[in-house]
Amino acid sequence: MSFDSQDHPHLRYNPLKDDWVLVCPHRMKRPWAGHVEKPEEEDIPSHDPKNPLCPGNTRPNGKVNPDYESTFLFTNDFPALLEEAPVPDQSEDELFQCKEAKGTCQVMCFHPRSDITLPRMTLDEIRTVIDKWAEINVDLGKKYSWVQLFENRGAIMGCSNPHPHCQIWASSFLPNEPTVKHRTQREYYIKHKSPMLVDYVKKELNKKERLVLENEDWVWLVPYWAVWPYETMLVPKTHILRIEDLTDSQRNSLADIMKKLLTKYDNLFQVSFPYSMGWHGAPTGSYMEEDCNHWQLHAVYYPPLLRSATVRKFMVGYEMLATQQRDLTPEQAAEKLKNLPEIHYKDENKQ
Repeated sequence: MSFDSQDHPHLRYNPLKDDWVLVCPHRMKRPWAGHVEKPEEEDIPSHDPKNPLCPGNTRPNGKVNPDYESTFLFTNDFPALLEEAPVPDQSEDELFQCKEAKGTCQVMCFHPRSDITLPRMTLDEIRTVIDKWAEINVDLGKKYSWVQLFENRGAIMGCSNPHPHCQIWASSFLPNEPTVKHRTQREYYIKHKSPMLVDYVKKELNKKERLVLENEDWVWLVPYWAVWPYETMLVPKTHILRIEDLTDSQRNSLADIMKKLLTKYDNLFQVSFPYSMGWHGAPTGSYMEEDCNHWQLHAVYYPPLLRSATVRKFMVGYEMLATQQRDLTPEQAAEKLKNLPEIHYKDENKQ
């Protein structure tokens, strides 16, 4: 019997995170007795007088939102990080280490309407979001080592408010994920004299096995080492350190590919597709004075859905106690996403 990566269990290495994922494609053959019907669409009003993120509404802390017509940024009313906090005592016991953690948490509304998500926004509106992301990264990056831009979409991902928005957590420290990526990309750069993800994208463009979308400046693909069923990565074709380094044309093409990729996600199960996504680029703060050419800007999307709009992948049991595992191969996921239409299912009748 010869090995077939689309049929036989195997391990795949993630060079960015220096870990492995167990791929078990043969498990997709097992019978499925669960429900796969499409859930009822949420009836979200364009403006909810009780929603604290809507224009003109009062938030829990008593502050009133302006009647904004585009993006709206404010400091989180219940931030996880504080700009001023006491410094913990240092312990000499290596088993009980504690360090200070300072920072700020912000919320950015994408649009004044609650019933509009990113794939339903215009290209100009998405471009405005991108420009604001870049502005925030510059502003907070002057003070903080890491600025994490991320969006949790959908109640299944813990998002408690349907209004289209993202969060920004800026910290005085480099968090775990970027710390590992900082190390792995630097080690690769020292060895190969080129950025890891720049080389990776070139090879993926040649293989064309996991590509979903591409345009002049961007590639959207399912990583070879993807863990979540429809996990994807969005990467520029040229070497870019941080989101603010994108040119005018690169920002326009980013808006275009974001609208298409998020439309494909929604079309997969004809539902507002839940996910957690975020941008990773070169660290900021004091790292701005260091050589960070080993970094490459990229966005990652982690959607939990597996077989339908109501059937999700759970990271439990073996995943929590041993190794991350997936059934659907990255190649199968990419093929399924690639073949989806680029017209949003809610707009099909408008064509």
